[in-house]
Amino acid sequence: MNVTMDIEYKINQPINATQFIGLLKKTSLGDRRPVENEVVIQGMLDHANLIVSAWSNNQLIGVARSVTDFHFCCYLSDIAVDETIQSKGIGKQLIKLTKEALAPDCMLVLLSAPKAQTYYPKIGFDAHPSAWTLHDINNLKI
Repeated sequence: MNVTMDIEYKINQPINATQFIGLLKKTSLGDRRPVENEVVIQGMLDHANLIVSAWSNNQLIGVARSVTDFHFCCYLSDIAVDETIQSKGIGKQLIKLTKEALAPDCMLVLLSAPKAQTYYPKIGFDAHPSAWTLHDINNLKI
């Protein structure tokens, strides 16, 4: 892809599962997202309430997909930029536009991909010592 092309950023521009899967496969997130399950991917898009996207020549090249209340907390669940054009500031711009769509004091939270753990402190994120996940309801002890 020609990186000198203009990049257009859009807020809540509809993205379909095929477009998102295509982008995810061009990133390390493709290994950790269910790209073989279009129904799940479409559900991820349909139920996110803040999606900032980057486009070049009508091609999706970056996405910041979030679930948020817009005032207290925003979970940035996916930040993906086509690996062939990373390190051009696209990811930072996606994060900046996400943050600007929120109330000034709204906290932005994300879980880092293993390969990106050193990236986020460099751009101003603070590490948090605890994060917890529950994938299987049968593991819940009540």
